[in-house]
Amino acid sequence: MTLTFTSLTAWWWPYLFIILAGTLATDVWRWVGVLAGDRLRDDSEAILWVRAVATALIAAVIGKMIVFPSGSAATIPLFLRILAAGGGWLAFMALRKNVIAGVVAAELILVGGALLIAP
Repeated sequence: MTLTFTSLTAWWWPYLFIILAGTLATDVWRWVGVLAGDRLRDDSEAILWVRAVATALIAAVIGKMIVFPSGSAATIPLFLRILAAGGGWLAFMALRKNVIAGVVAAELILVGGALLIAP
């Protein structure tokens, strides 16, 4: 008998399956990071590469959310989504790289613009 998401009928099995699958997929890499972290310098090539890949992935996800949104964000015009992202970035930079200020500014622009444009 193979254990799949629907192989057992107990109410708790899907929850256990999700916890096990999620743990096995992510915790291994966390432990590798913990064990290898002391041996790597902050300016090593490996760390710089990981930081560059992580930054590129975040930029790609944000770009996809702006250009190809899903759900209710898809009803907001593209120019407003771009304006909100730019305004959030400007607030972030103007307030000495304050992430909260950037997020709040972007949200205010997005929600305020959507309320003004809404029919």
